[in-house]
Amino acid sequence: MIFRLSFFSLLLLAFALPNATLAEPSKVFTRTLDNGLKVLVQPDTRAPVAVQQLWYGVGAAHEPPGQTGISHVLEHMMFRGTERFPGESFSHTISSLGGRDNAFTGRDYTAYYQILGRDQLAIAMEMEADRMQNLLLAEADLQKELEVVKEERRLRTEDRPEASAFEQLQATAFQNHPYGQPVIGWMSDISQIDQKQLRDWHRRWYAPNNANLVVVGDVDPEQIFEMAEEHFGAIPRHEITPAPRRQEPVQKGTRNVSLHIPAQTEYLLIGYKTPVMAQLPKKQRWEAYALSMLTSILDGGNASRLPKRLVRDRKIAASASASYSLYSALNSLLVLDATPNPGHTAEEMEQALLAEIAELQAQPVSETELQRARAQVIAHMIYAQDSLRHRAYMIGMLETNGLGWEVEQQLVDGYQAVTAAQVQEVAQRYLTDYTRTTVTIHPLNVAKVPAP
Repeated sequence: MIFRLSFFSLLLLAFALPNATLAEPSKVFTRTLDNGLKVLVQPDTRAPVAVQQLWYGVGAAHEPPGQTGISHVLEHMMFRGTERFPGESFSHTISSLGGRDNAFTGRDYTAYYQILGRDQLAIAMEMEADRMQNLLLAEADLQKELEVVKEERRLRTEDRPEASAFEQLQATAFQNHPYGQPVIGWMSDISQIDQKQLRDWHRRWYAPNNANLVVVGDVDPEQIFEMAEEHFGAIPRHEITPAPRRQEPVQKGTRNVSLHIPAQTEYLLIGYKTPVMAQLPKKQRWEAYALSMLTSILDGGNASRLPKRLVRDRKIAASASASYSLYSALNSLLVLDATPNPGHTAEEMEQALLAEIAELQAQPVSETELQRARAQVIAHMIYAQDSLRHRAYMIGMLETNGLGWEVEQQLVDGYQAVTAAQVQEVAQRYLTDYTRTTVTIHPLNVAKVPAP
């Protein structure tokens, strides 16, 4: 019988063990094939299942202007078949074996995954290797998928005010930085993607020396390495031409955008340009940990500052949150957002959020508050390790973003070392008027909008 700790118990455990380390379920075994494919395996014998993920080092950040969204469209087309496995054979085969499969595209990567019985990995690996080099990319399939992607953009971005605001935040904050481009792409670019562009994109980036194969589950590493050699070993490597490096100009003042779109209520987003672990020298990586801790102090559970002060105590906000990812490949944003309660405005939200930032800059947080935020972060990491898929995701993401899977085992030490003075220092250094971009939604009365 397997006993699982509740989240609350994990939180208490993190409080009680100041020198705790992130539990290591088992070692990660690695091997790089002659063609450059890196294979990473983490055994876990709790159940006879495994997760396979194939990560390619290409995403929205690699796309040139005019071709935004092409990585995501190619992700869709990867499920449209090869000569050996035509049509939707890939997903149908995985489903017939009792498994699940899907894919996701990010700013820095595109990944494909299968969750299935450990004895079925060979067929999944065989099919992945086949579509790495033999994708059909039929014109009829492309036209269908382009319509699917355009509808996805309408539903997930254009018809969702908060998603539209976030897209505008990125596009306004970054003028010459690839994170200013939406992962799904601009609608005008999606409409112009053609078969040749997709074929060139697939040929350029989908190579074994631009990929990481991750397997987590009830498997033997040596058998996985042999299997990977059998199915991927003969695929030739080829030269990967890096995407042109773009230099973001220094921001010299606050940028403000007002969106007048159909919405139920006002909404506010504030983004600050901040560094991430991969872009900091190792001796300065504490800044990324401190920024992450700062975010947890603001929004790390019900006892954190934003939900307690703005939502429950003052009751001016229906919701208020903060987010920051230290794992991105390129420098990104620390984002605050808030939705005002009836009778309150986005302007009040902005002043309230800026006051919270000013307080962090003016005085160090208490040791009690710092410990609570630290415990929350560590508890989330411990809790997430129960998921094979999450562990495979962390290994693949850290490898693909250039940090290396070993970073995950260093996270607890990094968070344990953060001091109140460091949290105050990064607030003063990075959360300034010169790094801030603000987007406000002002609800538009649809009935008054003139017909096009």
